[in-house]
Amino acid sequence: MRKFLAVLFILLAVNSFAYTINSIKYEGMVNMSESVALRMLNFDVGDTIDDKVLDESIKAYFKQGYFEDIWVTLKDGVLTFHFKEKPLISKIELKGWKENDAGIKESIIQIKVGALYDEKKIEAAKKRIIEAISQEGKIDSVVEIQKELLDNGSYKITFLVNEGEEIIIEELAYSGVSGLDSDDFDSMIANKEREFMGWFWGRNDGKMKVNELAYDPLRIRDLYMQHGYLDIDIKEPFAKVNFDNYTADISYQIKEGEVYYISAITIDQQKNVIEDEKIRELIKLEVGKPFNVQTFRDDSQRIKTLIADLSYAFVQVVPDLKKDKDKKEVEVVFKIMPGDKVKIRNVVIAGNSRTLDRIIRRELYLGPGDMYSLTDLSDSRNALGRLGFFDGNTIEEKRVDSKTMDLVVKVKEAPTGNIQLGGGYGSYGGLLVSVAVDDRNVWGSGINVGVKAERSSLTSSYSFSLTNPRLNDSDFSGNFSLYTSDYEYEDYTVLSDGFIVGVGHRFTRYISGHIGYGFSQNSYEFDETDTTLDTFYFEDYSKSSVTVSAKFDNTDDFYLPRKGFMLSQSIEQSGIGGDAEFVKSRTNFSTYKGLEEWFGFDVIARYKARLYYVKETGYLPTAERFYMGGIGSVRGYESYSLSPTIEDLDEDDGVRRVGGEFTASNSFELSFPLVPKAKMRLVTYLDWGYIGTTEDSRSDYLVKDLNRGGFGAGLEWFSPVGPIQLMFSKPLGEEEGDKTSTFEFTMGQRF
Repeated sequence: MRKFLAVLFILLAVNSFAYTINSIKYEGMVNMSESVALRMLNFDVGDTIDDKVLDESIKAYFKQGYFEDIWVTLKDGVLTFHFKEKPLISKIELKGWKENDAGIKESIIQIKVGALYDEKKIEAAKKRIIEAISQEGKIDSVVEIQKELLDNGSYKITFLVNEGEEIIIEELAYSGVSGLDSDDFDSMIANKEREFMGWFWGRNDGKMKVNELAYDPLRIRDLYMQHGYLDIDIKEPFAKVNFDNYTADISYQIKEGEVYYISAITIDQQKNVIEDEKIRELIKLEVGKPFNVQTFRDDSQRIKTLIADLSYAFVQVVPDLKKDKDKKEVEVVFKIMPGDKVKIRNVVIAGNSRTLDRIIRRELYLGPGDMYSLTDLSDSRNALGRLGFFDGNTIEEKRVDSKTMDLVVKVKEAPTGNIQLGGGYGSYGGLLVSVAVDDRNVWGSGINVGVKAERSSLTSSYSFSLTNPRLNDSDFSGNFSLYTSDYEYEDYTVLSDGFIVGVGHRFTRYISGHIGYGFSQNSYEFDETDTTLDTFYFEDYSKSSVTVSAKFDNTDDFYLPRKGFMLSQSIEQSGIGGDAEFVKSRTNFSTYKGLEEWFGFDVIARYKARLYYVKETGYLPTAERFYMGGIGSVRGYESYSLSPTIEDLDEDDGVRRVGGEFTASNSFELSFPLVPKAKMRLVTYLDWGYIGTTEDSRSDYLVKDLNRGGFGAGLEWFSPVGPIQLMFSKPLGEEEGDKTSTFEFTMGQRF
């Protein structure tokens, strides 16, 4: 009887807290749709539920993170969920530290406008800011959160940053160093001792880089291993910080050991895929010489490339050093595990919203059904970069199985054409106004079409050009252009009308050739008020010429290469009809080297040279001779102002420019990142050039040939209308009568 009463009591209690649901409503819910909210419930209309089910439903909604409070009401079978949502963040500001760096908000704060206000996320962002500042070598930084409720009910969040103090390294001490010079460590480590005038460019400022401190011992260890010290032992650095003046002394405990010499070099192929001797031809390490870990790495990479080019895409070259501590010798073992040969199953193109797939595929040296080659893969990346159509490209290797892979080609489209009205001021040409329609990749077809009208105080030019670099997707190219122009030099103006037509062919991945025909009608205009000008040197002429050229280019990018070089040679034969008769040779060379591994940031070194020569075979017009000065030859002097001269007492300066028959110029440049997100770079440069005439053409009136140079700095900017260079120069070797220039700019040229 007692058991029966207990069960009855429990049933009555449960029944008193059970509810039958006739309908479900939501109030105050904005960031979640009702359909989603209904799917999250464990019951439907018509079900009978209890308080436990309601409690679980409220918890499920809370987990979404949208709400500050949730409660329910039940009346006449109508269940209503009431929500108080968290306010939105409509504005985020950062004050006192990197205020204008949009990347910081994305990478450090990690809270976007429109997100719901969340105290935990705000505190996490605060900690990340302090941590980022500490990684810059600053301690005792403070971040305060300022929260402002706006009229629309949203929050404005301001991170008020009070940066701490930088720690300056006053002294670096090394104990146990005898085999190497500790001064050599400066080229490897990030944390360096402050030098006198450390604030000056190129000097060590001594600022501690906390995030690099743990890696400095590894860098020193690597330097020792490049000199054969395989037993080198370096303890973690001990930093003694003086918080009164925020300076530090850092000391290293080093046990060098002795130098190991190479006793033997062994090739261990898990599966014999190539003769050992062919592998040995690539190895630069030598028996009997001290071991060098950098050469060892380079040898391993060369071996990997050699095997991978045989279609072994997943090859591994595992290094093994067998040390004999008694003899201080080491046997170097290259253990090669080639795996299986790999075939390309598919090539997927992604990111090309404009450029046609076939334009990308024709630049790839690997396609579906091809056997894998690491060199082909690398060359494909570079070929895409040389197009100049993309801001960047990657080719991902997606493994399908041990014998198959897919290649995923990802590109980021760059602006290649525009309609623009532009203006500016050039140091030589004065006011420049130009209207142009130009597209290097019209409709994504890879065809270059340009219609250009340009006008300045000294020049006007109108042209139409059409170039197809791959006729019918073949290795042949074609080009055609019409132009009319006039250019005002110092003493005269040249007017030209003409056309050019040509065809080219790509012979290898890097070598191409071209043959073209051009015809132009050229005339001179003179200042009628200048009665002293001797027009003997200036006769109207027509030119009919054929130009043959060849080019080698293995650079990795069109506008901003970081590796590779270009070499081009052209020969122009004029005299196939027309008045002008001469042979002109143009040689251009440029090489590029990225130095990020040396400097720790994206520094690019460039060397450019040109050598031009012309030989008269009948008639060489003055306008066909060479002139030097300006961007492309020697900066610091006005464009085309440098030339051999003859005595002419009727001229104001007593000389007349007659043009050179040969010229050579050199440029060395260093390009540094300035504002990476805005694609701005700083460039410094040194130019030097020579222009002169041949012995046969010298006369008694010839004054002299010219040697001139220039140096300076400039801005390189990938602007929305194309690449722009702004150059500020200082001449070298200036002499009386030279026309110098302190500022020049160009648009559309590769850097």
